[in-house]
Amino acid sequence: MSGWAEAPISAKVAGAAVVGGVTEPRPLSRVRPAPAARPPSPRPSTRLPGPGWAQRPATSAPMAAGLRKPALTSCSSSASETDDEGVRGTCEDASMCKRFAVSVGYWDDPYIQHLVRLSKERKAPEINRGYFARVHGISQLIKAFLRKTECHCQIINLGAGMDTTFWTLKDHGLLPRKYFEVDFPTIVSRKLHCIKCKPVLSKPIVELHSEGTLQIDGHMLDSKRYAIIGADLRNIPELEDKLKKCNMNTQLPTLLITECVLVYMSPEQSANLIKWAASSFGAAMFVNYEQVNMGDRFGHIMIENLRRRQCDLAGVEICKSLESQKERLLSNGWEVASAVDMMELYSQLPRAEVSRIEGLEFLDEMELLEQLMQHYCLCWATKGGSELGLKEITYSSVQGLG
Repeated sequence: MSGWAEAPISAKVAGAAVVGGVTEPRPLSRVRPAPAARPPSPRPSTRLPGPGWAQRPATSAPMAAGLRKPALTSCSSSASETDDEGVRGTCEDASMCKRFAVSVGYWDDPYIQHLVRLSKERKAPEINRGYFARVHGISQLIKAFLRKTECHCQIINLGAGMDTTFWTLKDHGLLPRKYFEVDFPTIVSRKLHCIKCKPVLSKPIVELHSEGTLQIDGHMLDSKRYAIIGADLRNIPELEDKLKKCNMNTQLPTLLITECVLVYMSPEQSANLIKWAASSFGAAMFVNYEQVNMGDRFGHIMIENLRRRQCDLAGVEICKSLESQKERLLSNGWEVASAVDMMELYSQLPRAEVSRIEGLEFLDEMELLEQLMQHYCLCWATKGGSELGLKEITYSSVQGLG
């Protein structure tokens, strides 16, 4: 889904920081009212031909809808449309934070520069460290799943934004049978334009596709090993239909990923998505990164800052605690669930890596990092796959992966 994902930790907004795609308060002793930020203006999608692509005509949105299933229906009310625009804006915030952290040297990602511009504004050290912990934690869970299944599986990134995992997995020889991305059509259109215009992004997709010409339109690309789909995660029937048209295989072990996605949906909508994921695959794992411990003053300030950016955390009531996060998964079809806040995860990172990243930038207040990290968590749940050992993917086992 567009905008729902790719939420990093970043950018100061007058006494606040953008973390995981949301505006986050500074330590309570230093919090000042944050001015309302202007919602990002829509970006026109440009469609240019690229090597190896069967380019569909560059049509208007209504005409493109006639080529495939109509684009997902959005909420009818203007308020809902405004909220969606605010959510889509978090994709830009998060992607730029991620790009900045990579430019400083927190982790290596040779592909992000081809999808996201480098911000002229320096991001705070606590933001960069928080994003490092997030990227590391999710990466380790992905690797654990791939190793348990020996890559005989599929990955579905729900709300992928400008994520580059497909390309980095290929570089490491860890590609699943197929990698799917889903996001809002406007974000997918932007990403597709980058893929078609940048050979470093398009070449790996073309090389892996040995079955004739790729089919692509403004909001969808489907190839043998990679697919990107424009859809609204709140519309389950259409989501499923589009995934199946891109050859999603319900018989394969499946990893589903959401990063700062579910919190922008109502509890009922997120429950429906989680339940669909659990019921659709015999062996599966669900990974979710988002807010936690949101009932305190720090959380309330975060919520208000986001509302000023016309972005409402519709599902924040589920973000009360680690237990409420796990309970949502367990009550919607998943068998085993685990959760850890990001400060705990950070404390368990490999010491060599922590020393390396802490040497990149000076952080004068550890309290700031702790407050930020204690309000985000990483949760994962599994069902089936006993013969693969999916239930053995625990927090301690993940930390041991390289």
